[in-house]
Amino acid sequence: MRVGHELRQQLRDRLAAFAPQEVISDQPLRQAAVALVVVGEPDRPASLLLTRRPLDVPRHPGQYALPGGRLEAGESASEGARRELEEELGLPSSPQDELGTLDDFVTRSGWRIRPIVLYCPSPPPLRPDPREVARVHHVPLKELAEDVAREEATGDPSRPILWLEVLGDRVFAPTAAMMFQFREVCLFGRATRVAHYEQPRFAWR
Repeated sequence: MRVGHELRQQLRDRLAAFAPQEVISDQPLRQAAVALVVVGEPDRPASLLLTRRPLDVPRHPGQYALPGGRLEAGESASEGARRELEEELGLPSSPQDELGTLDDFVTRSGWRIRPIVLYCPSPPPLRPDPREVARVHHVPLKELAEDVAREEATGDPSRPILWLEVLGDRVFAPTAAMMFQFREVCLFGRATRVAHYEQPRFAWR
């Protein structure tokens, strides 16, 4: 899984063959988008960008997150994901960097999140905004392709909690759900759905 034309084409082809599910709800949902960004140097192992939020922020302190956030008025999910990527990490991107979209994920706090997959090889040095990002992690695609997914039972057998064991730590849904679907669709070509996965209670608000 090295950065180069072959990897880019694999990701693009597998996303093109995947039919993402869009959530249409009678209930009002706030709209957000996140960026799943594949980075790396040419002919070197590729990785996915993952951030950790500061401990002093009011929402989701200390949790792992993908770059992203609320959509602005009149903004598409693609535009919002790329804007948030530049605001949070100082990483500019263009529509040509977009490879495709995964399923919408609805959170317990009433957000509809649309994941946008981007391919940004040889990015400039990242400039994380300390107000939103305490640390930036690179999750190697090779590690993500291993047996990293874990499920915990809840009171509802149809809605287990999902978490990923990566970077020597645990990443929970919703971030884990979107990363897991990226793994399944983009790395293995499997049309796996993740909307049924539950979030742990600390991630509900």
